Amino acid sequence: MSAPVEPWTATVTVRPGSKALVAMLERALRPEAEREVPRARSAVRRTADDALELEIRARDSGAMRAALNTHLGWIQLSLATARSAAGSSPPT
Repeated sequence: MSAPVEPWTATVTVRPGSKALVAMLERALRPEAEREVPRARSAVRRTADDALELEIRARDSGAMRAALNTHLGWIQLSLATARSAAGSSPPT
């Protein structure tokens, strides 16, 4: 039996401005990206130019929307938390 085809794909690149923030984002997102989700798959990886790349593959548009909303929310929350802890204002 072959793996299901996942025709919906999205790649999001996040450039938070420092290697430390890229590493923090990777640590925060990796456990979620490795979870088994019925209709979507995701992967995170660091790029050579100090960015984090999130790739999502989904079976349908609803699964893609849900996965993107979830992952983008985690990214926003993680960056806001890191910036708040560092004493700067959170992103808007």
